[in-house]
Amino acid sequence: MNGTPDRDDPNGFDWSKYEDEVTDVADVVDLGAARARRGAPTPGDPGRDDDQPDDQADDDGYDAESVDDGPGRDGGLVDRADDIPAEVLQRQQHRRPILADWARSRRAFRAALRHKLKDVGYVAAYHGVRLPKYAAKTAVWAPVGLFRGTGRALRWASAEEGNWALRQAAAQRGDADAWLKLDARRQRQSTWRWWVLGASAAAMAAGATVVALGPEWWRYAAAAVVVPVLARVGRPADKPLTDRVSEGTRYRKLTAELVRRALTSLQMAAINSAVAKDSKAISFPVDIHRDGPGHLAVVDLPYGVEASEVVARRGKLASAMRLPLDQVWPEPAPGHTGRLALWVGYEPASAMKQPAWPLLSASAKVDVFKTFPFATTPRLDAVGIDLMFRNYLFGGQPGSGKTFALRDLILAAALDARVEIRGYELKGVGDFAVLSPVMAEYGNGFDDDTLARCFAFIEWLYEECRRRSKRIEHYAKLGKAPENKVTPELASLKGSGLHPLVAWFDELQELMTSKYGKDAGEILEKVIKLGRALGVIILIGTQIPDKDNLPTGITRNVNSRFCLSVADQTANDMILGTSAYKNGYRATVFQPVVEAGWGILAGFGKPSPVRSFYVDTTAAERIVARAVALRTGAGTLPNPEEQTRDTAPAFDLLGDLARIWPAGEKAAWNETLCALLAELRPDVYAGWEPAQLSTALKPHGAVKVGDVGRRIDGKATTRRGIKHADLLTAIAERDRKQRSD
Repeated sequence: MNGTPDRDDPNGFDWSKYEDEVTDVADVVDLGAARARRGAPTPGDPGRDDDQPDDQADDDGYDAESVDDGPGRDGGLVDRADDIPAEVLQRQQHRRPILADWARSRRAFRAALRHKLKDVGYVAAYHGVRLPKYAAKTAVWAPVGLFRGTGRALRWASAEEGNWALRQAAAQRGDADAWLKLDARRQRQSTWRWWVLGASAAAMAAGATVVALGPEWWRYAAAAVVVPVLARVGRPADKPLTDRVSEGTRYRKLTAELVRRALTSLQMAAINSAVAKDSKAISFPVDIHRDGPGHLAVVDLPYGVEASEVVARRGKLASAMRLPLDQVWPEPAPGHTGRLALWVGYEPASAMKQPAWPLLSASAKVDVFKTFPFATTPRLDAVGIDLMFRNYLFGGQPGSGKTFALRDLILAAALDARVEIRGYELKGVGDFAVLSPVMAEYGNGFDDDTLARCFAFIEWLYEECRRRSKRIEHYAKLGKAPENKVTPELASLKGSGLHPLVAWFDELQELMTSKYGKDAGEILEKVIKLGRALGVIILIGTQIPDKDNLPTGITRNVNSRFCLSVADQTANDMILGTSAYKNGYRATVFQPVVEAGWGILAGFGKPSPVRSFYVDTTAAERIVARAVALRTGAGTLPNPEEQTRDTAPAFDLLGDLARIWPAGEKAAWNETLCALLAELRPDVYAGWEPAQLSTALKPHGAVKVGDVGRRIDGKATTRRGIKHADLLTAIAERDRKQRSD
């Protein structure tokens, strides 16, 4: 048929009748691709002989009609192993360390040793105080053990218990032959056992004779060994000689099975369905090992499950492991988003003693351009932070430890003699008063006068940023500020005017909810945006940074945040940023007062739970004393006469303005009035700027600061000033109120 296939079926079915309509809807199948999918060699493949006839191929099972009902192939390798560059393969290989991580880390080794010694010491002390009780129990049960042990030895030697049940069954059946065979076997066992028992008895008699004839301490040593053994044999099974150290396991060692059970108990459908199909869907790329005062498990979660989903269920994870919440610390691990690092401590973090702050050491110094210890992780590792080119936001509810954490940063800054420190404590309790000797400006309270001075300070900060920007531009032209930022060299250069400036505000919401709030928020936002490169460091402490207590423009531009205990998700995300709670970074798990100092630190890599170092006032005084000595030697200690304090001399601003008012003038510039005020009272008004005068006049609503125009050398000049009539009106209103009071 010249190669044309026979269209007639041997059974008489005419295929040609239906061929046209079948081919109209059928798809053309690529035979080579189909064979490749089934794993069969295609023409031209090395595994196929192209000279092989098609009918032979059909016989081998590779024809078009053959169907492979075996499991399908996932596909071949994208790259052959020998095609991958050697340097790539070398980077992909992670060689296991010769020593475990905990043995190579001095901190981890000390923590593990300390944990073991603590347990051994506790167990020894527990049993030590009960030795008289144990001795009485031993004396009671040792004689019983002697007789009971002798009886057991005789029964063992007679071999009566070996096949007693079988011999008894044969006797009951009347099977004498079976009974005799079983008894003969017993006698054979009994023969050698009597010899063993006799030899043991002779050895014990000889040993007792030697001990009796030897030194006296031999007898005591023998009694110390033999008597407890006899008591152990003689006491009832339900009455142990020693008491249990604990009713439950104080620490459950982390195992793969425990981790798998905990993860499958989270009721996450993606994990449970994957484990149901494959028991190895949860894998461990690294062996579970000691890490500091606990154990670390690195877990590869099932495909499609992110570590943040597990972190968000930390409470359920701790419940599944039957451990306190602050003993279980999951976090995303490096590698990929599905890798989880689960650290479980030997004991709850609240029960572990935090190490002393390294800056309490007499030789400790701080360079604000470098990191310094600020807090510890749950594993008691020190966490370092830096101050330069950063702004900080500390948030938390009352009793969370916010103020003391903020004070740690200021104490650290005080140990760098180059740093100028200014700030206001708007709570009014004096938590920062210990730092007053090293602060150029300090305010404490939430009265109108303190709030006015705090607002004036914010205005001064903005003017300081403008001044510093000109200095940066000057030094950049000289090649000393290559990135138009303050460098360590410029900060140390005397007279540069670019020394680090730390400006701090505790309980800033008091100012933001006052009549100065709107203007203060707008100016402070500008300072945060501008000051980072100019050496101006802003530290803010507040409770809930919502739009009323802290403008969103400020919170958005702060690059370092520490969220301590908060009450709900909203407050958590206000401090740490949107979706922080969803991603598992939750400061709501910390209890105020009980877990003061614990929080989530963000801005230094991935957010992580840390505990700020606790420094009481006595320890803070020692640090301040060292800071005073450093600054005295460097010549940067603030002059007490120039410091702005709450104890500044009292003055009557309105009365003083009336006294120095230029004769015949209806309006005067603020700068003119400041100069005249400084001449009147140098101890009060020296150094006042026009903006500071404007702030001081704000509580007196009748005095409106506005533009005052004058003509100088024929040119119209406008500057900020006040009108004499407004000043007289304000004085009259004040006097009228005083008379009515």
